[in-house]
Parts: sequence; C-alpha cells; structure tokens
Amino acid sequence: MDVIEAIRKRRSIRKYKNKEIEEEKLNLLLEAARLAPSAKNRQNWIFVIVKDKTVKKQLVPACKNQEFVGEASVVIAGIADPSISRWYKIDMGIVFEHIALEAVELGLGTCWIGAFYEDQVKKVLNVPDNLEVVVLMTIGYPAEEPEERPRKKIEEIVRYEKFA
Repeated sequence: MDVIEAIRKRRSIRKYKNKEIEEEKLNLLLEAARLAPSAKNRQNWIFVIVKDKTVKKQLVPACKNQEFVGEASVVIAGIADPSISRWYKIDMGIVFEHIALEAVELGLGTCWIGAFYEDQVKKVLNVPDNLEVVVLMTIGYPAEEPEERPRKKIEEIVRYEKFA
C-alpha cells in the first residue's frame, strides 16, 4: 500500500473487534511514532500504552464517557513536557498521524481522542503534574467500515503565492 492509499483508507473507528493486537504490529506502530520529525529534533514525547481492560475502563469517564475507549485493544496516550518546546502539540500531531497511517497499513483502525479531562487522565495513568497529556488514540481491529466523509475540492482550500 502506498501512502496516498493509506491516507484515503484512514477512518475514525469507534467499534472494535475483541481481538488483541499482535506485539509485532504494536512495535511497528511505535517505530512509526519514534521516526516522526519534531521541532529541533527534541522528540518531546512519551507514550503510555494501555492494554489492561481495567485501566481502559477507567479512562472512559476521563474521556467524556466515550465507551469505545474501553473497547479498543490499545489506547495510547501522547504526553509531552511543555517546557521543552513550544511546538510540542504540532509534533504530537505528526507522531499520531504516523501511527494512524501505519495502522491502516497493518489492517488496524484508530480514533483520535481530543475530548478528555486531562486531570482525570493524568490521575488514571499517573502522569506527573509538569507534563501534559496532549492526545489519546484508540487502536484495534475495526468492527465497522465507515463511509468516506466528504472533502472540499482542492480549489476551495488552495491559494497560490498569496491568499487573495
């Protein structure tokens, strides 16, 4: 599969099969994350991998009661130190899109979780106060195939040389 095909196939998955992700596949997802670029190559990220069902269930209320968070095979929390780089949120976005695209290649589904109560997530995952939970992502074998969502035409979103 080439990159553009993976981009076209990527969907937000909110229903997962009750099937564990093989360690080899999880390691490939983490390698995709590790290889992501970052501002000044700071690599300002730590990943908490959650596979334990009890911990995933504890994350559900912390993620505004999104039940599928507890049903995914894995939840990854992306954590950064805001004092290291002002670009940490952008860097984390790049990292997690690497994970999402590698997941497509591996036949896995993902969903970005931006709606969560950070203080509650920190408590569940024992994250120190000086660090920030930037994003969570569910990962697993999809139990649904969402339709492609409409996208704007290229002419609507691209300007050349200047805005107007």
